[in-house]
Amino acid sequence: MFIGHMAVGLAAKRITPTVSLGVLLLAAQWADTLWPVMLAFGMEQVRIVPGNSALTQFEFLSYPYSHSLVALIGWGLLLGVAYRSVFGGRRTVWVISGLVVSHWVLDYITHLPDMPIYPGGPKVGLGLWRSTLWTVIIETAMYAAGVWIYMTTTRARDRIGRWGFVSLAAFMMLIYVASLTSDPPPSVQAIAIAGILGAALLIVWAWWADRHRTVA
Repeated sequence: MFIGHMAVGLAAKRITPTVSLGVLLLAAQWADTLWPVMLAFGMEQVRIVPGNSALTQFEFLSYPYSHSLVALIGWGLLLGVAYRSVFGGRRTVWVISGLVVSHWVLDYITHLPDMPIYPGGPKVGLGLWRSTLWTVIIETAMYAAGVWIYMTTTRARDRIGRWGFVSLAAFMMLIYVASLTSDPPPSVQAIAIAGILGAALLIVWAWWADRHRTVA
């Protein structure tokens, strides 16, 4: 649920307008930012299985540290407290923690039963990914709502603020469409490299565009 996670991060700007969009998207995507690093070091495992479900070509064998509910609660509190201790801000601990944990909740809705509750524990999932139509409808609606909330919460201070965000929003949608139509990646290593580079690009892009916008 790539754009679904992004939607939650975009919408959170209304609750904590002083927090950079880059930070909010990082928190919402923390599990998927950590996951390719874990893959690269062999700490978690995935297998490329075309047609594993209607919406994914991966079989998630093990990702207890990046995607289990208990681990994400811990990561969320750690990131929230770390941000608050450095930058301060009202509600930042709970908003950032909530964004991190929201990743598990949304993945629980979309994934097949492969979402661990805790490392080594039972795995659950409602399997929305079995339906391409409903997945696309729900995720696209969430993303549109997230973009609308962000754009009505902030306004551009200059051309970078306007077109930097518009291009970011369009690029994230392009990634989503490509994920629905592209061929399987050639290797797990390619997944890890693309995941790390892609996360870095989006976070920096979001930070750059957001700093040229102000609260409406």
